[in-house]
Amino acid sequence: MAFYKALENVELKKYSEASPLNFKVIFYSKVLFKSTKLFDKEIKAKVSNYFDDDSKSSLMISKEFSDLNADILFVRDFDNKKSAYKRDGWLASLFIALDKYGVQSANIYVDTTQQFKDKNFVFELVKTAEKATYRYTDTNPNTKKESTLKNVEICVEKSSAALKRSVELGLNVGRGANTARNLGNRPANHATPTYIADQIKALAKEIGGFKVKVLEEEDMEKLGMGSLLSVSRGSVEPAKLVTMEYHGGKKGGKPVVLVGKGVTFDTGGISLKPGAKMDEMKWDMSGAGSVIGTMCAVAASKIPVNLVCAVGLTENMPAGNATKPGDVVTSMSGQTIEILNTDAEGRLVLCDVLTYIGKYNPKYVVDVATLTGAVIVALGSVAAGVMGNDQKLVDNILEAGQATGEKAWQLPLWDEYQTYLHSNFADMANIAPGRAAGTIEGGCFISRFTEDYKWAHLDIAGVADIGDGKNKGSTGKPVGLLFELVNSNR
Repeated sequence: MAFYKALENVELKKYSEASPLNFKVIFYSKVLFKSTKLFDKEIKAKVSNYFDDDSKSSLMISKEFSDLNADILFVRDFDNKKSAYKRDGWLASLFIALDKYGVQSANIYVDTTQQFKDKNFVFELVKTAEKATYRYTDTNPNTKKESTLKNVEICVEKSSAALKRSVELGLNVGRGANTARNLGNRPANHATPTYIADQIKALAKEIGGFKVKVLEEEDMEKLGMGSLLSVSRGSVEPAKLVTMEYHGGKKGGKPVVLVGKGVTFDTGGISLKPGAKMDEMKWDMSGAGSVIGTMCAVAASKIPVNLVCAVGLTENMPAGNATKPGDVVTSMSGQTIEILNTDAEGRLVLCDVLTYIGKYNPKYVVDVATLTGAVIVALGSVAAGVMGNDQKLVDNILEAGQATGEKAWQLPLWDEYQTYLHSNFADMANIAPGRAAGTIEGGCFISRFTEDYKWAHLDIAGVADIGDGKNKGSTGKPVGLLFELVNSNR
């Protein structure tokens, strides 16, 4: 696997530079279409008359039955009275349709839509094009091997450096999200901690710009990471702690740090999960996947920021030597933890990684994890839960979520909730005795290891994957949110 590229080529072109024989997509906005230089009066009149019927949403004109030199798809412009969420679906459906039509190369005339007034529209369109043409093909020979659509020209009457940059960034963020998806979609017998660590090294070599360090279990043992190692103890697959360092900002400047939970398969350990849908636990490394995808997008885009990404990679398996409920372990921070439930393992991985990255003197830290089923009960598949010790950082995450459509919602970390983690036998328990406030008590646990820096926690259990139906698979979220956060708050 490498930096996933669904589309082979995406370029910004002026009308005069665009390939004349490519399939064309024209957004129909009555006002803008009237002034476009793309067509003569006769075609303008016919198309306008067609769209006077409000029930008409698209019009295909074939070159076989006209004097045109290419097939053209006219698409009714998006109604801004509708939500941004629906706009995202509108764009995705466009590229899905192109692929269905068997289009290999398409010209998208973006300045014929009123959405072009939004400075982020071209970025979002290109990101959507890359994500919509993603296919998982690694282990299924019956899957359509790849999308038909391979080349996209983003066409405008007047080009600019800003538009070219938007195309570049949108493509890289889409590829970063697809890289996260492909890592997550691979079966757990393929995507082991060792495999993912090796893929990170391969990505660093391919993309360039960041260096990779891998800590083995013996290294973690020496550092006192008893909490993380308690999770890997029952697995024959060795745990890995991988750090990625990108120095694109001011020399010596504090780095932004992203930390990802990378449990490549979670049985629950001795606190065994129910068998139904346990296959979905291959996505328990989605926090790590999103952090890896974000690093790839940042490095490929040469964003002027110092960024460190760290992922704790392990399986959580039952075995004769596995950690048992009631065991007490000592974390790298020196704090002791009574493990009441071995299925609350993500926080045991994160706490040691979050202690380890303190050595980087971070500007701020965001950890990303499929941490709790409780967040799905609270927020469904629409938003991630966010908590933190710095309100400005939390606000920045919420704003990045709104800007990208990868929404987050803040939950409280009030001191009263800390009492849920009381233990008679250690500094803390890893889980509350009841079911109340499950997502919050997970955040409370992690907060005890992040007091030395600005920190926020993203619980992405509800948004990282789709578990059922024909769209089953990783979503690549929240790569878009993380990229926006890093790029806007560097």
